[in-house]
Amino acid sequence: MASRDQFQRFIFEHSQVRGAWVRLADSYQEIGSQAPYPDTVRELLGEALVASILMSSTLKFEGTLSVQAQGEGPLRTLMAECSHDRHIRGLARFDEHAVSEDSFHNLLGEGRMAITITPNRGNRYQGVVPRDQETLGGCLEEYFERSEQIPTSLFLFADENGAAGLMLQRLPGASEEDEDLWDRVNHLARTVEAVELLELDSETLLHRLFHEETVRLFDAEPVAFRCSCSRERTLGALEAIGREECYSILEEQGSIEMDCQFCHAHYRFDRNDIDHLFTGHTLH
Repeated sequence: MASRDQFQRFIFEHSQVRGAWVRLADSYQEIGSQAPYPDTVRELLGEALVASILMSSTLKFEGTLSVQAQGEGPLRTLMAECSHDRHIRGLARFDEHAVSEDSFHNLLGEGRMAITITPNRGNRYQGVVPRDQETLGGCLEEYFERSEQIPTSLFLFADENGAAGLMLQRLPGASEEDEDLWDRVNHLARTVEAVELLELDSETLLHRLFHEETVRLFDAEPVAFRCSCSRERTLGALEAIGREECYSILEEQGSIEMDCQFCHAHYRFDRNDIDHLFTGHTLH
């Protein structure tokens, strides 16, 4: 059975203009079911998940890209992450007032947003996303313009059933013809409606938008919700907390219990586990 969650790249032949399309169904539903999200919060989380997939597709290494926001409004935390192999996860933390807020800036209030790139090998990078635009997509477009110097257009939509997005980019070295093409395809892309992105397959959508252009669509890649948590990673987090704090929790509670905030997996560690973590062997 074909995946209902797919990502596809495309290019405009003989030009420096490229694009990508993504649509989420099952993974979006699974991530959205992790908490009782109000519609406005779930849909913004869906847009962030779509954005993380589209943006991560521009990276040339193995690792993850995450879209993160910390706000002082009803939406306190927004986080969406995609790995190089299209595994996604995400979460949002909010208060009850989030139900009545519908705009991006009203949900987050004052706060900061960042893109975090974490390669499997090498140094982590974080770039600040400006909050000058009215939508998440607009803010991320400005991030690309300022940080990457790559003109980028992002069209992000989500509803109660799914999330979808379209990205266009004009690469360095564009000719005058490429700039004309860029203006033309952006004008056409701005006519896309939410229902088209959320319901049409990629081939039908791209033909409807760009039927006068020569577009090459690459093979579809599946997208899936998959959490990267593990018992070993959770032990690593405990090691970062430090020996004194871990043993203090043990004395008070008898064991250390931790839940993954993305998938709610439960991990329990007893004294033997902590002894082994900090001494390399179990004490009896």
